[in-house]
Amino acid sequence: MFTIDFNDHTDLVNESWYHQIEDLLNFAKEQEQINEDAELSVTFVDKNEIQEINKTYRDKDKVTDVISFALEEDEPEIVGLDMPRVLGDIIICTNVAEEQADSFGHSFERELGFLALHGFLHLLGYDHMNEEDEKVMFSRQDTILNAYGLTRD
Repeated sequence: MFTIDFNDHTDLVNESWYHQIEDLLNFAKEQEQINEDAELSVTFVDKNEIQEINKTYRDKDKVTDVISFALEEDEPEIVGLDMPRVLGDIIICTNVAEEQADSFGHSFERELGFLALHGFLHLLGYDHMNEEDEKVMFSRQDTILNAYGLTRD
């Protein structure tokens, strides 16, 4: 079972966004060969809230598109309990997603999917702190998005 807890702090979220992200992340979970039960949260926020989160937790006083908090980092593995794997939290700024979709010339749905998948891969340990890691992560994103059928328009 794969549980995604959605939270809308914007009062703007369309129900179809939940379904798209849930389908895409289930597909990505399969692509990443995660076979055990897992759970995560996806929260939609505005620019003010994501800037505050970015400032508080990353010491960066600026707006960003997506932030992920992986809960498995530095956590001891619990063996023998029938508990789902708790991956963490993905926070998406819908305002920035709209702006980036316009800027990149593709659909809002594609941008939303990209950001959700980007956050999901961070929860799994992918990163882009250096050029080599960036190539690996971005290649994986493109492979999953294309296989899912969420391509640039």
